[in-house]
Amino acid sequence: MKQGPSESIEPHASGQVPLAALFLTFLKIGSTAFGGFMALISIVQHYAVERKKLLTQEDMLDGVSLATVLPGPVAVNVVAYVGYRVRGLKGALVSTAAVILPAFLLLLGLSYAYFQFGQIPAVNRFFQGFVPAVAAIILVAAWNMGVKAVRGRIEAIIALMAAGLLLGVGGFWISVAIIAASGLLGLLLLPGTRSKPATQSPGNAGATPPEQRSGGRTSPLHGAALGALSAAPILGFNTALLVKLAVTFGGMSVLLFGGGYVFIPLIQHVVVDNYSWVTRQEFIDAIALGQVTPGPILISAAFIGYKVAGLAGAAVATISIFTPPALIMLLCTRFLDSIKRSAGITAGLRGIRPAVIGMIAAAGVTVAMTAPSTWISVLIFGTVLVALLRFKIETAWIIPAAGIAGLLLY
Repeated sequence: MKQGPSESIEPHASGQVPLAALFLTFLKIGSTAFGGFMALISIVQHYAVERKKLLTQEDMLDGVSLATVLPGPVAVNVVAYVGYRVRGLKGALVSTAAVILPAFLLLLGLSYAYFQFGQIPAVNRFFQGFVPAVAAIILVAAWNMGVKAVRGRIEAIIALMAAGLLLGVGGFWISVAIIAASGLLGLLLLPGTRSKPATQSPGNAGATPPEQRSGGRTSPLHGAALGALSAAPILGFNTALLVKLAVTFGGMSVLLFGGGYVFIPLIQHVVVDNYSWVTRQEFIDAIALGQVTPGPILISAAFIGYKVAGLAGAAVATISIFTPPALIMLLCTRFLDSIKRSAGITAGLRGIRPAVIGMIAAAGVTVAMTAPSTWISVLIFGTVLVALLRFKIETAWIIPAAGIAGLLLY
């Protein structure tokens, strides 16, 4: 079965990928990306690299490497990177909004039900089916990347060492140390080549560089934001409270290093202890609800925003938690394009890429270890491996099927 949602991504005669097609594809990715940030990255890699050839494996690995050492949710930053590579700033905005939207809408509905009825129906068996499937998806992504990026003994050793360190020790600083050490090993042991200036792919042909687009004028997005804030009092919104939500979540977002789970103590301190926006139990429930939705765990910010200021609060908290890190990611992507022309930098990246592959494989093993220890998990895991490697089935079909299998079999 090779037909799927991503088939809609095809360049027009102008050579550009339509923004509507980009939005639809990432909307579908966001609807099925259960299992944490590495699952989302693996699905994006499957679509953008394996199926549609919008990026090379090297470009994708460079994006993952950059997102790993920058603040913010790694997966969403990678999505912004891919959208930027395909259609510039508009592509980054469309892709990021689309991939977050399904989780936002689902959590909004769950938040309403939570505060209206006090509890959420149990769906554990359905979500248990996701775990072995997600592990298989991540490991297949690591394999596909490794086939092209691991070209010799040195790269293989770097990949194995990175996986071993992450599995044996783990933690954010270990991840940063892996990236730094592998880049140094690449610089010392692997030959680099002077890269040519980046050429435009069919997806971003004709895209204007960000610094040339504004022409000194206020962007439509900025104008819309100012208009919304101006209209807030008329619509009954508490403007001061919405601004406080935006500043609070936006400020915390640039302090987020190491993934959503590292962020939990900080956000709890601010929203529970400092502002008393939610109770401790409500905060725990917000994190739990964020884990049962597709996409990043930081979507839990929508729950808190909803409690504080309703629908507007949920939207403001969500936009604020994801936007600043994504902007930092795009700025650094521009910088990366320039420095990649250096032979030394390309050698360093040759060392970093297999390390990232090892880290992805370690994430797949970690996810697999959390699956229920039954023959059902083995069956789902093996079936997904065959479906991806042998039949090239779309992940958009695999994730829901795994959930149904879990509901029926566990």
